[in-house]
This record gives sequence, C-alpha cells and structure tokens, in this order.
Amino acid sequence: MQRAMLATLAAATLFPALASAQSPKAATYITDEEIKQINTLPGVDRQIRIVDIGHEQFAVGIIHRAAPVAGRGAGAGGGAAAARGAAPAAPAAPCGEEAAPPPAGGIPGGITHESQTEGYVIVSGSGTLVTGGRIVNGRKSAPESDVTKILNGPSCSGMIVGDDVVKRSVKTGDVIIIPAGVPHGWIDIVDHVDYMSLRPTTGGVIERGYVNPALKK
Repeated sequence: MQRAMLATLAAATLFPALASAQSPKAATYITDEEIKQINTLPGVDRQIRIVDIGHEQFAVGIIHRAAPVAGRGAGAGGGAAAARGAAPAAPAAPCGEEAAPPPAGGIPGGITHESQTEGYVIVSGSGTLVTGGRIVNGRKSAPESDVTKILNGPSCSGMIVGDDVVKRSVKTGDVIIIPAGVPHGWIDIVDHVDYMSLRPTTGGVIERGYVNPALKK
C-alpha cells in the first residue's frame, strides 16, 4: 500500500501537467442565446460544445426534428454525398437481428448506440419517443460518418420491435435518459420537437474541445 501511494505522489510531482489535465478546475457556461443561435442553423443534430472534463468528454447539442413530409422517409434525398455528386458509399454492414419477413408492427427509423448514453431535455414542441425493444434488419453506421467521429460512436439503425417497447408522449420540460444499447426513435411529431442533447463519453467517441464554428464568429 505504501509503495503504491509513493508511486502516485511521484507521478503527480514528475507530471504535474498530466495531473492538472485530469482534473479541470474551470466551469463551462453555455448561454440561452448561444443555444438559440445554434438552433437556427440547418441540420438535425447540431453540437454546441464538447468539454473535456478529465476522465471523459461531455457534449452539449441542440437537435431539431420536424414532422415527416408526406412521401419522404428518413434519409430521403440520397444524403449529402449524393447531393455533391460524389460516388455512392459502400453498402452498410448488417447489424441487429435478421428477420424475413420483418415482424408486424415494427417501428422504422430506430437507432441504438453501442457505447454512448444520451440525455434529452425537451425545449419546444412535442412528439412520441419510442424506446426499448431491439433492432431488426439494421445497418451499421459508416466508420467515416460524423455520427461515428464526434457524436454517438458505432451505431445500428433499423426497425424497432419487441414486447418491451415503450411509446411515451413527451413535451417541453421533460427529461429522458437513454443508456447505451437501448434502441430509440421518434413518431407522431405533429409540427416539430427540439431538445437539448447531453452526451458523456469515456473517450474515443466524441471530439475533444469542439466548439461550434458559429460561436467563434
């Protein structure tokens, strides 16, 4: 025990910068004005800041989901690469359970993250959040995607099925915590739902020190 304590004291003496980096002392403030500014930007999942808190990263973002447009499903339009005229990406690898035909009553558009827990704080609008169950006939996120690099890490998207699926109507002020590995998705968004996204991670998933470029102007 004494030897271990001496080794710890020696490390703190020899590497004070490392010890300091592991124990941040300053708080990070994100104003209401900054949140509203980022929420005016295009896109769905907009990160505000990603803070190094020593033993892990902590990401804060604002997500906007509009009501579905008739005749367009999730991901319609071919994606950003198709819009730029780039070559189509290689087919995504399968994930989740395989079922042919898929189970009746499944909910399309679900996703689960291998190692990323998420917290939601509803700030405006309403909808029905679907959680639980399992992903069937899913596809893995591409390794080079933004989702993998700075947001949720390796993920699996597909249909949500199962007897333990929960459908919960949420409104402004509600808070939801979705552990890693739990499928989730949205249905019945009448107009929109906006929510703060809080993502802690132990490293390797979220980009360190990110600040939305709009806040640097």
